[in-house]
Amino acid sequence: MKIALLVTLLCGMVMTTVSAAEKTLTPQQQRMTTCNQQATAKALKGDARKTYMSDCLKNGASASNEKSLTPQQQKMRECNSQATQQSLKGDDRSKFMSACLKKQG
Repeated sequence: MKIALLVTLLCGMVMTTVSAAEKTLTPQQQRMTTCNQQATAKALKGDARKTYMSDCLKNGASASNEKSLTPQQQKMRECNSQATQQSLKGDDRSKFMSACLKKQG
């Protein structure tokens, strides 16, 4: 009985972890998704698609407002946005930003 309960509990934890991991995309994954969607919208196939995807991922052309941001800058932007949504100020904001940047890095 205890083993069955333990197995059920572990399965539930794994499923929760997997679904949480699917929701959080890295900046590179976000760029890949956007470039792929754009290539599909342009109906590109074969070598044309490969070339477009390569250029899009290298240049960051997938998101014109984020084309020159490094991954660290993107993390800063995301954490800053979260801190603003939570109306954090002063020391609380500094602590949140520090923890947010550490956990994502």
